Amino acid sequence: MKRRTVKPADSSPERKDRKAASSLKQQGSQSGRRLKKGLLIAVAVCILVPVVYKVIPDFIQAVIYTYRLHVPFFVDLGRPADLSLNHTINMYLTSEEGISLGVWHTVPESRWKEAQGKDLIWYQNTLNDGNPVFLYMHGNTGWSKTPSSLGAVFLCRVISNTAVKLLEQGIVFDGVILEGAFNSERQYMPFYVFGWYYMTFPGIKNLFRFLWEQKKVVFPTEQNLKKMKSPILFLHSEDDHLVPIEVARRTYEVAAKAQGKDRVKLVTFDGSLGYLHNGLYRDPKLPGVLKEFVNSL
Repeated sequence: MKRRTVKPADSSPERKDRKAASSLKQQGSQSGRRLKKGLLIAVAVCILVPVVYKVIPDFIQAVIYTYRLHVPFFVDLGRPADLSLNHTINMYLTSEEGISLGVWHTVPESRWKEAQGKDLIWYQNTLNDGNPVFLYMHGNTGWSKTPSSLGAVFLCRVISNTAVKLLEQGIVFDGVILEGAFNSERQYMPFYVFGWYYMTFPGIKNLFRFLWEQKKVVFPTEQNLKKMKSPILFLHSEDDHLVPIEVARRTYEVAAKAQGKDRVKLVTFDGSLGYLHNGLYRDPKLPGVLKEFVNSL
Protein backbone atom coordinates (compact mmCIF):
# COMPACT_ATOMS: atom_id res chain seq x y z
CA MET A 1 0.00 0.00 0.00
CA LYS A 2 1.26 3.41 -1.00
CA ARG A 3 1.38 6.09 1.63
CA ARG A 4 -0.18 9.43 0.68
CA THR A 5 1.88 12.44 1.37
CA VAL A 6 -0.03 15.56 2.46
CA LYS A 7 1.74 18.74 1.60
CA PRO A 8 1.65 21.33 4.33
CA ALA A 9 -0.21 24.56 3.58
CA ASP A 10 1.91 27.26 2.08
CA SER A 11 2.31 29.75 4.89
CA SER A 12 5.31 31.45 3.46
CA PRO A 13 5.48 35.28 3.44
CA GLU A 14 5.27 35.20 -0.34
CA ARG A 15 1.90 33.41 -0.17
CA LYS A 16 0.51 35.96 2.27
CA ASP A 17 1.73 38.82 0.11
CA ARG A 18 0.00 37.35 -2.94
CA LYS A 19 -3.31 37.05 -1.00
CA ALA A 20 -3.04 40.61 0.23
CA ALA A 21 -2.30 41.88 -3.24
CA SER A 22 -5.26 39.95 -4.69
CA SER A 23 -7.57 41.34 -2.02
CA LEU A 24 -6.40 44.89 -2.66
CA LYS A 25 -6.88 44.38 -6.39
CA GLN A 26 -10.49 43.22 -5.86
CA GLN A 27 -11.22 46.17 -3.58
CA GLY A 28 -9.69 48.52 -6.11
CA SER A 29 -11.78 47.00 -8.88
CA GLN A 30 -14.98 47.40 -6.83
CA SER A 31 -14.08 50.99 -5.92
CA GLY A 32 -13.43 51.71 -9.59
CA ARG A 33 -16.83 50.34 -10.58
CA ARG A 34 -18.56 52.39 -7.88
CA LEU A 35 -16.68 55.50 -9.01
CA LYS A 36 -17.68 54.95 -12.63
CA LYS A 37 -21.28 54.35 -11.59
CA GLY A 38 -21.29 57.53 -9.51
CA LEU A 39 -19.84 59.55 -12.38
CA LEU A 40 -22.45 58.18 -14.78
CA ILE A 41 -25.25 59.09 -12.35
CA ALA A 42 -23.81 62.60 -11.90
CA VAL A 43 -23.57 63.12 -15.67
CA ALA A 44 -27.12 61.80 -16.13
CA VAL A 45 -28.45 64.18 -13.47
CA CYS A 46 -26.62 67.14 -15.01
CA ILE A 47 -28.16 66.33 -18.37
CA LEU A 48 -31.66 65.29 -17.27
CA VAL A 49 -32.42 68.13 -14.84
CA PRO A 50 -32.18 70.90 -17.49
CA VAL A 51 -34.07 68.73 -19.96
CA VAL A 52 -36.85 68.04 -17.43
CA TYR A 53 -37.24 71.73 -16.63
CA LYS A 54 -37.30 72.47 -20.34
CA VAL A 55 -40.15 70.08 -21.04
CA ILE A 56 -42.09 70.82 -17.84
CA PRO A 57 -44.32 73.47 -19.51
CA ASP A 58 -45.43 70.94 -22.12
CA PHE A 59 -45.85 68.35 -19.40
CA ILE A 60 -48.08 70.72 -17.43
CA GLN A 61 -50.24 71.46 -20.46
CA ALA A 62 -50.58 67.77 -21.31
CA VAL A 63 -51.65 66.87 -17.78
CA ILE A 64 -53.92 69.82 -17.06
CA TYR A 65 -55.81 69.96 -20.33
CA THR A 66 -55.38 66.25 -21.09
CA TYR A 67 -55.56 66.97 -24.80
CA ARG A 68 -53.36 63.95 -25.55
CA LEU A 69 -55.74 61.59 -23.76
CA HIS A 70 -58.64 60.29 -25.87
CA VAL A 71 -61.58 58.91 -23.94
CA PRO A 72 -62.91 56.40 -24.72
CA PHE A 73 -59.66 54.72 -25.63
CA PHE A 74 -58.95 53.39 -29.13
CA VAL A 75 -61.58 55.66 -30.69
CA ASP A 76 -60.67 58.12 -33.43
CA LEU A 77 -62.40 61.30 -32.27
CA GLY A 78 -61.66 62.84 -35.67
CA ARG A 79 -64.29 60.49 -37.16
CA PRO A 80 -67.63 61.18 -35.40
CA ALA A 81 -69.41 59.01 -37.97
CA ASP A 82 -67.71 55.97 -36.43
CA LEU A 83 -69.78 56.74 -33.33
CA SER A 84 -73.03 56.86 -35.33
CA LEU A 85 -72.96 60.67 -35.37
CA ASN A 86 -73.76 61.05 -39.05
CA HIS A 87 -74.84 64.65 -38.51
CA THR A 88 -71.50 65.73 -37.02
CA ILE A 89 -68.09 66.49 -38.50
CA ASN A 90 -64.68 67.12 -36.95
CA MET A 91 -63.26 70.61 -37.56
CA TYR A 92 -60.28 72.68 -36.41
CA LEU A 93 -60.35 76.33 -35.42
CA THR A 94 -57.24 78.51 -35.15
CA SER A 95 -57.49 80.97 -32.28
CA GLU A 96 -53.88 82.14 -32.38
CA GLU A 97 -50.59 81.18 -34.00
CA GLY A 98 -49.59 77.65 -33.10
CA ILE A 99 -52.94 76.82 -31.48
CA SER A 100 -55.41 74.52 -33.22
CA LEU A 101 -58.71 73.66 -31.56
CA GLY A 102 -60.50 70.45 -32.38
CA VAL A 103 -64.29 70.80 -32.41
CA TRP A 104 -67.29 68.72 -33.35
CA HIS A 105 -69.67 70.67 -35.56
CA THR A 106 -73.18 69.29 -35.01
CA VAL A 107 -76.09 70.49 -37.16
CA PRO A 108 -79.72 70.72 -35.93
CA GLU A 109 -81.92 67.66 -36.06
CA SER A 110 -83.89 69.18 -38.94
CA ARG A 111 -80.81 68.77 -41.16
CA TRP A 112 -79.60 65.34 -40.03
CA LYS A 113 -80.71 63.48 -43.14
CA GLU A 114 -79.36 66.17 -45.40
CA ALA A 115 -76.00 66.09 -43.58
CA GLN A 116 -75.23 62.43 -44.27
CA GLY A 117 -72.29 62.07 -46.63
CA LYS A 118 -71.62 65.82 -46.84
CA ASP A 119 -68.08 67.23 -46.80
CA LEU A 120 -66.42 69.88 -44.65
CA ILE A 121 -67.36 72.75 -46.97
CA TRP A 122 -71.04 71.90 -46.64
CA TYR A 123 -70.81 71.93 -42.87
CA GLN A 124 -68.95 75.25 -42.89
CA ASN A 125 -71.70 76.77 -45.02
CA THR A 126 -74.33 75.69 -42.48
CA LEU A 127 -72.80 78.14 -40.01
CA ASN A 128 -74.45 80.87 -42.07
CA ASP A 129 -77.85 79.25 -42.56
CA GLY A 130 -79.60 81.39 -39.95
CA ASN A 131 -79.58 78.85 -37.11
CA PRO A 132 -78.00 80.07 -33.85
CA VAL A 133 -74.44 78.88 -33.18
CA PHE A 134 -73.47 77.78 -29.67
CA LEU A 135 -70.08 77.07 -28.17
CA TYR A 136 -70.44 74.21 -25.68
CA MET A 137 -67.29 73.82 -23.52
CA HIS A 138 -68.02 70.64 -21.64
CA GLY A 139 -64.60 69.55 -20.38
CA ASN A 140 -61.14 68.40 -21.37
CA THR A 141 -61.70 64.73 -22.29
CA GLY A 142 -64.27 62.60 -24.06
CA TRP A 143 -67.19 64.17 -25.92
CA SER A 144 -70.32 65.95 -24.78
CA LYS A 145 -73.80 64.50 -24.64
CA THR A 146 -75.22 67.72 -26.06
CA PRO A 147 -78.61 67.19 -27.66
CA SER A 148 -78.69 68.64 -31.17
CA SER A 149 -82.45 68.59 -31.57
CA LEU A 150 -82.76 72.21 -30.44
CA GLY A 151 -82.67 73.87 -33.85
CA ALA A 152 -79.16 75.14 -33.18
CA VAL A 153 -75.61 74.46 -34.33
CA PHE A 154 -73.25 73.28 -31.61
CA LEU A 155 -69.45 73.43 -31.67
CA CYS A 156 -68.27 70.93 -29.02
CA ARG A 157 -64.98 69.62 -27.58
CA VAL A 158 -63.39 73.06 -27.33
CA ILE A 159 -60.75 73.69 -24.67
CA SER A 160 -62.28 76.44 -22.55
CA ASN A 161 -59.32 78.74 -21.85
CA THR A 162 -57.99 78.82 -25.39
CA ALA A 163 -61.42 79.08 -26.98
CA VAL A 164 -61.89 82.47 -25.38
CA LYS A 165 -59.23 83.73 -27.79
CA LEU A 166 -61.85 83.35 -30.52
CA LEU A 167 -64.16 85.63 -28.60
CA GLU A 168 -61.38 88.16 -28.03
CA GLN A 169 -60.88 88.33 -31.80
CA GLY A 170 -64.40 89.64 -32.17
CA ILE A 171 -66.10 86.35 -33.01
CA VAL A 172 -69.44 86.47 -31.22
CA PHE A 173 -71.38 83.24 -30.74
CA ASP A 174 -75.10 83.16 -30.18
CA GLY A 175 -74.44 81.47 -26.87
CA VAL A 176 -71.66 80.01 -24.71
CA ILE A 177 -72.23 77.14 -22.28
CA LEU A 178 -69.74 76.62 -19.46
CA GLU A 179 -69.92 73.35 -17.56
CA GLY A 180 -68.09 73.16 -14.21
CA ALA A 181 -65.82 76.09 -15.11
CA PHE A 182 -62.61 76.54 -13.11
CA ASN A 183 -61.62 79.92 -11.71
CA SER A 184 -58.07 80.20 -10.36
CA GLU A 185 -58.79 83.69 -8.97
CA ARG A 186 -61.39 82.26 -6.60
CA GLN A 187 -59.94 78.89 -5.68
CA TYR A 188 -56.66 77.18 -4.91
CA MET A 189 -55.57 75.24 -7.99
CA PRO A 190 -53.23 72.39 -6.96
CA PHE A 191 -51.50 70.69 -9.83
CA TYR A 192 -52.33 67.21 -8.56
CA VAL A 193 -56.07 67.83 -8.98
CA PHE A 194 -55.50 67.41 -12.71
CA GLY A 195 -52.70 64.86 -12.55
CA TRP A 196 -54.04 62.58 -9.83
CA TYR A 197 -53.10 59.48 -11.83
CA TYR A 198 -49.46 60.59 -11.83
CA MET A 199 -49.59 61.37 -8.12
CA THR A 200 -50.23 57.72 -7.25
CA PHE A 201 -46.53 57.01 -7.79
CA PRO A 202 -44.42 57.41 -4.60
CA GLY A 203 -42.53 60.69 -4.37
CA ILE A 204 -44.09 62.32 -7.44
CA LYS A 205 -46.18 64.77 -5.42
CA ASN A 206 -43.13 66.12 -3.58
CA LEU A 207 -40.99 66.14 -6.72
CA PHE A 208 -43.39 68.46 -8.56
CA ARG A 209 -44.51 70.48 -5.55
CA PHE A 210 -43.02 73.63 -7.10
CA LEU A 211 -45.65 73.48 -9.84
CA TRP A 212 -48.50 74.49 -7.57
CA GLU A 213 -46.41 76.46 -5.10
CA GLN A 214 -45.45 78.78 -7.97
CA LYS A 215 -49.05 78.85 -9.24
CA LYS A 216 -48.24 77.31 -12.61
CA VAL A 217 -51.87 76.24 -13.02
CA VAL A 218 -53.86 79.28 -14.16
CA PHE A 219 -57.47 79.59 -15.30
CA PRO A 220 -58.10 83.34 -15.84
CA THR A 221 -61.83 82.79 -16.17
CA GLU A 222 -62.89 86.10 -14.64
CA GLN A 223 -60.65 88.13 -16.95
CA ASN A 224 -62.05 86.30 -19.95
CA LEU A 225 -65.66 86.68 -18.85
CA LYS A 226 -65.26 90.44 -18.62
CA LYS A 227 -64.33 90.48 -22.33
CA MET A 228 -67.09 88.20 -23.58
CA LYS A 229 -70.14 89.57 -25.36
CA SER A 230 -72.06 86.36 -25.91
CA PRO A 231 -74.91 85.15 -23.66
CA ILE A 232 -73.63 82.59 -21.16
CA LEU A 233 -75.18 79.57 -19.50
CA PHE A 234 -73.32 78.17 -16.47
CA LEU A 235 -74.01 74.56 -15.56
CA HIS A 236 -72.76 73.37 -12.18
CA SER A 237 -73.39 70.57 -9.72
CA GLU A 238 -73.71 71.51 -6.06
CA ASP A 239 -71.47 68.58 -5.08
CA ASP A 240 -68.72 69.41 -7.58
CA HIS A 241 -65.56 68.09 -5.87
CA LEU A 242 -63.11 70.10 -8.00
CA VAL A 243 -64.88 73.46 -8.28
CA PRO A 244 -66.96 74.31 -5.17
CA ILE A 245 -70.42 75.66 -5.86
CA GLU A 246 -69.48 78.89 -4.05
CA VAL A 247 -66.79 79.50 -6.66
CA ALA A 248 -69.33 78.92 -9.45
CA ARG A 249 -71.71 81.48 -7.91
CA ARG A 250 -68.96 84.10 -7.65
CA THR A 251 -67.92 83.40 -11.25
CA TYR A 252 -71.51 83.84 -12.37
CA GLU A 253 -71.72 87.18 -10.53
CA VAL A 254 -68.66 88.46 -12.41
CA ALA A 255 -70.20 87.55 -15.77
CA ALA A 256 -73.61 88.95 -14.81
CA LYS A 257 -72.04 92.24 -13.77
CA ALA A 258 -70.18 92.46 -17.08
CA GLN A 259 -73.18 91.74 -19.33
CA GLY A 260 -76.30 91.93 -17.21
CA LYS A 261 -78.36 89.18 -15.57
CA ASP A 262 -80.64 89.00 -18.58
CA ARG A 263 -77.75 87.60 -20.65
CA VAL A 264 -76.13 85.32 -18.09
CA LYS A 265 -77.75 82.37 -16.35
CA LEU A 266 -76.58 79.87 -13.72
CA VAL A 267 -78.31 76.49 -13.44
CA THR A 268 -77.28 74.30 -10.51
CA PHE A 269 -77.98 70.60 -9.96
CA ASP A 270 -78.81 69.14 -6.55
CA GLY A 271 -75.80 67.62 -4.80
CA SER A 272 -77.76 64.54 -3.77
CA LEU A 273 -77.76 63.41 -7.42
CA GLY A 274 -74.05 62.61 -7.19
CA TYR A 275 -72.95 64.21 -10.45
CA LEU A 276 -69.74 65.68 -8.95
CA HIS A 277 -67.63 67.42 -11.61
CA ASN A 278 -68.15 65.23 -14.65
CA GLY A 279 -71.65 63.78 -14.47
CA LEU A 280 -74.05 66.52 -15.50
CA TYR A 281 -74.70 64.84 -18.86
CA ARG A 282 -76.61 62.12 -17.00
CA ASP A 283 -79.34 64.49 -15.83
CA PRO A 284 -82.62 63.87 -17.74
CA LYS A 285 -83.53 67.55 -17.38
CA LEU A 286 -80.40 68.79 -19.16
CA PRO A 287 -81.95 68.83 -22.67
CA GLY A 288 -84.80 70.97 -21.34
CA VAL A 289 -82.35 73.35 -19.66
CA LEU A 290 -80.45 73.80 -22.91
CA LYS A 291 -83.62 74.23 -24.93
CA GLU A 292 -84.87 76.92 -22.57
CA PHE A 293 -81.56 78.76 -22.92
CA VAL A 294 -81.70 78.56 -26.72
CA ASN A 295 -85.29 79.76 -26.85
CA SER A 296 -84.55 82.68 -24.54
CA LEU A 297 -82.15 84.28 -27.02
